[in-house]
Amino acid sequence: MMTTATLPLTLFLIFLTLGFHHVRSNTLTPESLPFSPPEQPYRTAFHFQPPQNWMNGPMYYNGVYHLFYQYNPSGPLFAEHMYWAHSVSHDLINWTPLDIAIAPTEPFDLISCWSGSATVLPGNKPVMLYTGIDSENRQVQNLIEPKNLSDPYLQEWVKYTGNPVINLPDGIQNDDFRDPTTAWLADDGKWRIIVGSQKDKKGIAFLYQSEDFVNWSMHESPLHEVAGTGIWECPDFFPVWVDSTNGVDTSVMNSRVKHVLKVGLIDYQKDYYMIGDYNFVNENYAPQNELTLGTLRYDYGKYYASKSFFDPVKNRRILLAWVNESDSEADDVAKGWSGLHSFPRSIWLDKNQKQLVQWPIKEIETLYENEATVQNQNLEDGSSHEILGITAWQVDVKLSFKLTNLEEAEKLEPSGVDPQLVCSEMDASKKGKFGPFGLLALASHDLTEQTAIFFRVFQKNGRYIVLMCSDQSRSSTRNGLDKTTYGAFVDIDPQQDEISLRTLIDHSIVESFGGGGKTCITARVYPTLAIKDEAHLFAFNNGTESVLITELSAWSVKKARINTEENVGRANQ
Repeated sequence: MMTTATLPLTLFLIFLTLGFHHVRSNTLTPESLPFSPPEQPYRTAFHFQPPQNWMNGPMYYNGVYHLFYQYNPSGPLFAEHMYWAHSVSHDLINWTPLDIAIAPTEPFDLISCWSGSATVLPGNKPVMLYTGIDSENRQVQNLIEPKNLSDPYLQEWVKYTGNPVINLPDGIQNDDFRDPTTAWLADDGKWRIIVGSQKDKKGIAFLYQSEDFVNWSMHESPLHEVAGTGIWECPDFFPVWVDSTNGVDTSVMNSRVKHVLKVGLIDYQKDYYMIGDYNFVNENYAPQNELTLGTLRYDYGKYYASKSFFDPVKNRRILLAWVNESDSEADDVAKGWSGLHSFPRSIWLDKNQKQLVQWPIKEIETLYENEATVQNQNLEDGSSHEILGITAWQVDVKLSFKLTNLEEAEKLEPSGVDPQLVCSEMDASKKGKFGPFGLLALASHDLTEQTAIFFRVFQKNGRYIVLMCSDQSRSSTRNGLDKTTYGAFVDIDPQQDEISLRTLIDHSIVESFGGGGKTCITARVYPTLAIKDEAHLFAFNNGTESVLITELSAWSVKKARINTEENVGRANQ
């Protein structure tokens, strides 16, 4: 019997999920895997991937981080019957695979097991709510708990016999009700969760309350809803301090916090978030700005089905997301796998309280080797500087640019300009005044292949505007790839601040953080020339005005132990 006490330890889990991306990969040992192609240049070295197949998943409990991710045991593409796989880690870097956590076996999840979230109840007892596709093809919410709390790795889970604990609401389509969040506990002793839904294209975050985590009732009104946005998938709702970069437990509610509501819009394959004020007494959530397609996003590239969790040991909130492929389904079948996780990011509210800031977790430094540094390097028009002494195929690079004579910057018109469109029309080959300048990642020696992450600076209405772009148009000589160029503005003043860029490069994923993490862009690329030792990394400037690299540091990043044979069995030692 599950009971609640006065104070919760609301934790955090995350199961990345989305309508047709509810996936996961084999949680099986390498010895049990079928044959896969021996040459896998696009499998990553320090980003989490399952051994094979399609994936999607985290939680921290008693010293162990858990990733539960959706899995298709039949192949790398989405299938009707989805499972949950399970991997564990002590550092969010090296991961050990365990046995399958949940399989579709009961009437309430007979078709499939989709996403959910974890909460740790008083008494240090983790439980999870997840979406099951029942025998009548309806999406319902189910409860599971660990079979043995003394097992530090929580390897076996038991489904509550009274499932489903939340049924499909009246008037909602069978396939429009999913992805329960981590719960939060208010001063009235009631737990709350939200579940994503839609009705007549109105996105809805249904709010549910419970005193015992078993019997749930829908609140008379949703926590939030916005017409014309379609179904809200993988919602996330959590507090952030207004005066600290630390993380905060999900149940904290006071004047020192704002609340973030994040939703995934499947029609656009993008995650959007709002920052606002939450009052549990009247269950009112008032965002600073209403949700539109111009609303803030965690990431302006490939980054979907994200979820955050609170790490109480290091006092931080961590964000992960599912990053899909940019090649074809036929390529996925040939590779034997599809999808990976973004590198874990710490996330907090910017001091301006208008947006969130993200930064790769510090644990990446345990994989560093072969540092290269540059200071006070001037880049004239059309010049580049190759960053040597590191492995350009697997690298973490940080650099800062200083600009002078900004009054020469070009004018940006019109007022409602689309930053992604500007980046597409003014790619890395198009010369401007200030920009493009930045990095050429995964570049061949002759620059036939290159992924350009760069900035441009414009004038507009008496102030300066910084544009950040990720240009994949020349990332590969292969045809049939999604080479979309991404772009977003960076909320910094180049008169006062240097323009900084940090980029994680890992074989086929390029994650970039502009302005200290205010603007993030993730890309998937598949070079054919710039592979392994043939990959190069350059700082470049293709603007007519010179820019100064005040500081550059780059480190080769060693391969992490991720679901590999050497790691199998360590969890049980």
